[in-house]
Amino acid sequence: MTNLAEPHTEENPAKFVPGQPDMWMFVLFESLLFTGYFSVYLVSRTQNEALFLQSQSDLDLRIGIVNTIALLLSSWAIARCVQASRAGDYRSALINAFVTVFFGLVFLASKILEWIKEIRLANTFTSDEFFQHYFFLTSIHCIHVLIGFVVLGVVVYQLWSPARRSQQLVETGATYWHTVDFLWVLIFALLYVVR
Repeated sequence: MTNLAEPHTEENPAKFVPGQPDMWMFVLFESLLFTGYFSVYLVSRTQNEALFLQSQSDLDLRIGIVNTIALLLSSWAIARCVQASRAGDYRSALINAFVTVFFGLVFLASKILEWIKEIRLANTFTSDEFFQHYFFLTSIHCIHVLIGFVVLGVVVYQLWSPARRSQQLVETGATYWHTVDFLWVLIFALLYVVR
Protein backbone atom coordinates (compact mmCIF):
# COMPACT_ATOMS: atom_id res chain seq x y z
CA MET A 1 0.00 0.00 0.00
CA THR A 2 1.36 3.38 -1.02
CA ASN A 3 1.64 6.18 1.52
CA LEU A 4 -0.10 9.16 -0.09
CA ALA A 5 1.11 11.64 2.52
CA GLU A 6 4.21 13.54 1.46
CA PRO A 7 7.02 13.80 4.01
CA HIS A 8 7.33 17.13 5.80
CA THR A 9 10.42 18.95 4.58
CA GLU A 10 11.59 22.55 4.56
CA GLU A 11 10.05 22.92 1.09
CA ASN A 12 6.86 21.11 2.23
CA PRO A 13 6.25 22.20 5.84
CA ALA A 14 3.62 20.52 8.00
CA LYS A 15 0.25 22.21 7.89
CA PHE A 16 -1.16 23.09 11.30
CA VAL A 17 -3.65 25.35 12.99
CA PRO A 18 -1.76 28.05 14.91
CA GLY A 19 -2.11 28.34 18.66
CA GLN A 20 -3.42 25.94 21.26
CA PRO A 21 -6.58 23.86 20.76
CA ASP A 22 -8.04 25.29 23.98
CA MET A 23 -7.92 28.78 22.46
CA TRP A 24 -9.85 27.57 19.43
CA MET A 25 -12.51 26.12 21.75
CA PHE A 26 -12.66 29.52 23.44
CA VAL A 27 -12.98 31.25 20.05
CA LEU A 28 -15.85 28.93 19.15
CA PHE A 29 -17.55 29.57 22.49
CA GLU A 30 -17.15 33.36 22.16
CA SER A 31 -18.45 33.27 18.59
CA LEU A 32 -21.56 31.38 19.72
CA LEU A 33 -22.04 33.73 22.68
CA PHE A 34 -21.77 36.85 20.52
CA THR A 35 -24.04 35.25 17.91
CA GLY A 36 -26.66 35.12 20.68
CA TYR A 37 -26.07 38.78 21.57
CA PHE A 38 -26.28 39.80 17.91
CA SER A 39 -29.47 37.79 17.41
CA VAL A 40 -31.15 39.51 20.37
CA TYR A 41 -30.04 42.87 18.95
CA LEU A 42 -31.43 42.11 15.49
CA VAL A 43 -34.77 40.85 16.85
CA SER A 44 -35.09 43.99 18.99
CA ARG A 45 -34.19 46.13 16.01
CA THR A 46 -36.89 44.60 13.81
CA GLN A 47 -39.46 45.21 16.55
CA ASN A 48 -38.44 48.87 17.09
CA GLU A 49 -36.94 49.92 13.78
CA ALA A 50 -37.85 53.61 14.00
CA LEU A 51 -36.41 53.95 17.52
CA PHE A 52 -33.20 52.14 16.56
CA LEU A 53 -32.72 54.30 13.45
CA GLN A 54 -33.32 57.50 15.42
CA SER A 55 -30.95 56.52 18.23
CA GLN A 56 -28.37 55.14 15.82
CA SER A 57 -28.22 58.55 14.13
CA ASP A 58 -26.79 59.96 17.39
CA LEU A 59 -23.66 57.80 16.99
CA ASP A 60 -20.68 59.40 15.26
CA LEU A 61 -19.73 57.12 12.36
CA ARG A 62 -16.27 58.75 12.22
CA ILE A 63 -15.48 57.50 15.73
CA GLY A 64 -16.62 54.01 14.76
CA ILE A 65 -14.35 54.13 11.73
CA VAL A 66 -11.39 55.29 13.84
CA ASN A 67 -12.07 52.42 16.26
CA THR A 68 -12.23 49.93 13.40
CA ILE A 69 -9.05 51.19 11.74
CA ALA A 70 -7.19 51.08 15.07
CA LEU A 71 -8.16 47.45 15.66
CA LEU A 72 -7.45 46.42 12.06
CA LEU A 73 -3.98 47.98 12.36
CA SER A 74 -3.49 46.11 15.64
CA SER A 75 -4.43 42.85 13.88
CA TRP A 76 -1.93 43.65 11.14
CA ALA A 77 0.76 44.28 13.76
CA ILE A 78 0.10 41.05 15.68
CA ALA A 79 0.20 39.10 12.40
CA ARG A 80 3.60 40.66 11.67
CA CYS A 81 4.65 39.74 15.22
CA VAL A 82 3.80 36.09 14.57
CA GLN A 83 5.63 36.12 11.21
CA ALA A 84 8.73 37.70 12.75
CA SER A 85 8.69 35.24 15.64
CA ARG A 86 8.43 32.30 13.23
CA ALA A 87 11.43 33.67 11.35
CA GLY A 88 13.41 34.03 14.58
CA ASP A 89 13.45 37.85 14.36
CA TYR A 90 12.42 38.39 17.97
CA ARG A 91 13.33 42.08 18.05
CA SER A 92 10.88 42.77 15.22
CA ALA A 93 8.32 40.50 16.88
CA LEU A 94 8.58 42.52 20.11
CA ILE A 95 8.25 45.81 18.26
CA ASN A 96 5.11 44.56 16.51
CA ALA A 97 3.68 43.29 19.81
CA PHE A 98 4.12 46.80 21.25
CA VAL A 99 2.55 48.32 18.12
CA THR A 100 -0.41 46.00 18.70
CA VAL A 101 -0.72 47.27 22.28
CA PHE A 102 -0.48 50.88 21.05
CA PHE A 103 -3.36 50.49 18.60
CA GLY A 104 -5.37 48.62 21.23
CA LEU A 105 -4.90 51.62 23.55
CA VAL A 106 -5.95 53.98 20.74
CA PHE A 107 -9.13 51.92 20.37
CA LEU A 108 -9.82 51.94 24.11
CA ALA A 109 -9.21 55.69 24.49
CA SER A 110 -11.42 56.43 21.49
CA LYS A 111 -14.19 54.23 22.87
CA ILE A 112 -14.07 55.90 26.30
CA LEU A 113 -14.23 59.34 24.67
CA GLU A 114 -17.21 58.18 22.61
CA TRP A 115 -18.99 56.93 25.74
CA ILE A 116 -18.38 60.28 27.45
CA LYS A 117 -19.75 62.10 24.40
CA GLU A 118 -22.89 59.93 24.30
CA ILE A 119 -23.50 60.33 28.03
CA ARG A 120 -23.19 64.13 27.67
CA LEU A 121 -25.86 63.90 24.95
CA ALA A 122 -28.04 62.10 27.53
CA ASN A 123 -27.64 58.80 25.69
CA THR A 124 -27.11 56.36 28.55
CA PHE A 125 -27.80 52.69 29.19
CA THR A 126 -31.29 53.63 30.41
CA SER A 127 -32.14 56.04 27.57
CA ASP A 128 -33.72 53.51 25.23
CA GLU A 129 -33.38 49.97 23.93
CA PHE A 130 -30.81 50.86 21.26
CA PHE A 131 -28.45 52.41 23.78
CA GLN A 132 -28.91 49.44 26.11
CA HIS A 133 -27.59 47.24 23.31
CA TYR A 134 -24.92 49.80 22.36
CA PHE A 135 -23.47 50.10 25.85
CA PHE A 136 -23.79 46.37 26.55
CA LEU A 137 -22.07 45.25 23.33
CA THR A 138 -19.32 47.87 23.44
CA SER A 139 -18.67 47.28 27.16
CA ILE A 140 -18.46 43.50 26.77
CA HIS A 141 -16.12 44.03 23.84
CA CYS A 142 -13.92 46.43 25.83
CA ILE A 143 -13.66 43.84 28.61
CA HIS A 144 -12.33 41.46 25.96
CA VAL A 145 -9.85 44.15 24.85
CA LEU A 146 -8.64 44.53 28.46
CA ILE A 147 -8.18 40.75 28.68
CA GLY A 148 -6.35 41.05 25.37
CA PHE A 149 -3.82 43.39 26.98
CA VAL A 150 -3.05 40.66 29.52
CA VAL A 151 -2.70 38.16 26.66
CA LEU A 152 -0.36 40.57 24.82
CA GLY A 153 1.62 40.93 28.03
CA VAL A 154 2.12 37.15 27.98
CA VAL A 155 3.24 37.37 24.34
CA VAL A 156 5.78 40.09 25.19
CA TYR A 157 6.97 38.06 28.20
CA GLN A 158 7.47 35.02 25.94
CA LEU A 159 9.38 36.98 23.32
CA TRP A 160 11.58 38.89 25.75
CA SER A 161 13.84 36.03 26.85
CA PRO A 162 15.32 33.20 24.77
CA ALA A 163 14.71 30.82 27.68
CA ARG A 164 10.94 31.40 27.61
CA ARG A 165 10.17 31.69 23.90
CA SER A 166 7.17 29.64 22.86
CA GLN A 167 5.88 30.05 19.34
CA GLN A 168 2.70 28.26 20.31
CA LEU A 169 1.92 30.81 23.04
CA VAL A 170 2.70 33.71 20.69
CA GLU A 171 0.29 32.28 18.12
CA THR A 172 -2.32 31.54 20.78
CA GLY A 173 -2.15 35.18 21.91
CA ALA A 174 -2.47 36.36 18.32
CA THR A 175 -5.51 34.13 17.82
CA TYR A 176 -7.22 35.74 20.81
CA TRP A 177 -6.42 39.24 19.58
CA HIS A 178 -7.71 38.49 16.07
CA THR A 179 -10.94 37.19 17.64
CA VAL A 180 -11.38 40.47 19.54
CA ASP A 181 -10.83 42.42 16.31
CA PHE A 182 -13.24 40.23 14.35
CA LEU A 183 -15.96 40.69 16.97
CA TRP A 184 -15.49 44.46 16.80
CA VAL A 185 -15.94 44.48 13.02
CA LEU A 186 -19.32 42.75 13.51
CA ILE A 187 -20.32 45.14 16.31
CA PHE A 188 -19.28 48.12 14.18
CA ALA A 189 -21.38 46.87 11.27
CA LEU A 190 -24.46 46.29 13.45
CA LEU A 191 -24.33 49.48 15.50
CA TYR A 192 -22.93 52.03 13.06
CA VAL A 193 -23.46 50.85 9.49
CA VAL A 194 -26.58 48.71 9.10
CA ARG A 195 -29.59 51.00 8.58
